[in-house]
Amino acid sequence: MKVKKELSAIEKLHFADNETLKNLLGEQDKNIHLIEKLEPVKLTARGNTVSVSGDVIAVDLVKNLLLQIYNLIQKGYPVYPSDIDYAHRILAEDNTLTLEKIFLDTVFISSKKRIITPKSVAQKKYIDAIRTHDMIFGIGPAGTGKTYLAMAMAVSSLLERKVERIILARPAVEAGERLGFLPGDLAEKVNPYLRPLYDALFDMMDFDKATALISKGIIEVAPLAFMRGRTLNDAFVILDEAQNTTSEQMKMFLTRLGFGSKAVITGDITQIDLPTDRVSGLVEAEQILGKTRGIKFIHFTDVDVVRHHLVQEVIKAYDRFQHNRATQTESTGK
Repeated sequence: MKVKKELSAIEKLHFADNETLKNLLGEQDKNIHLIEKLEPVKLTARGNTVSVSGDVIAVDLVKNLLLQIYNLIQKGYPVYPSDIDYAHRILAEDNTLTLEKIFLDTVFISSKKRIITPKSVAQKKYIDAIRTHDMIFGIGPAGTGKTYLAMAMAVSSLLERKVERIILARPAVEAGERLGFLPGDLAEKVNPYLRPLYDALFDMMDFDKATALISKGIIEVAPLAFMRGRTLNDAFVILDEAQNTTSEQMKMFLTRLGFGSKAVITGDITQIDLPTDRVSGLVEAEQILGKTRGIKFIHFTDVDVVRHHLVQEVIKAYDRFQHNRATQTESTGK
């Protein structure tokens, strides 16, 4: 019986700049250890040389990863372990891609001096779509940066005077009939459902500045119901959690868009909280508007998750579970 042997290879990479190489390797070689967990390779650093040994395909991928990350660092990009993970995901999907075109596309620099850039191919397409279209739908699982990047683009547009105001909306579907039983006035009742939008906003801007803009009405955070009957001119409008809109609510929102405005609609169609007899406005909108000129739909997957790596695994596991359950239902006819 013949045992199939895996092809192995060794590559020696030479890096001219010591300081850049030090950043590439990470503190106490943290980045090296991370890469060894991501791919079946062994990395050894001696002087200005890094040796990569292991499976041929893995060695080729890691070689490309190291060289491109080194190039990013040389151009001033601050690389963290999370960036190594994101870069690996990108190149594992397509080893011919250029990381520079994604990671060096600065969307916004927050008040905390944090540079906000795309971290995946889908995020890059999403940002480009927001720049070139007036109505954009971002559809995909939690943690893919849909709302966060839209918020960054909105704040950037406001500070650059491309729009006069930002409007952030969310359906308060979870409240339902229970809304009347909650304590406080209407604003206090719906505030918990708008909290994630406030959190993203305060992550972009200084708290006092953001609060001042909210008090002046330049930035408005409101439940979707507050959009009825309005025409939104010269505004950057974000509708978050759009999977929980009804067909009527979605049509109402989409027809509010006025001159000089841009609308970004985000949602996760696997997390619909509507009653089972109601159609999600987001699902229906893609069916109706999917081929409409001037409207762009961007889809995210678990590959685009930019939270803890376990979030990606959770999404994959639930997708497998739901697929298996659907298959079993079809086979049993129940």
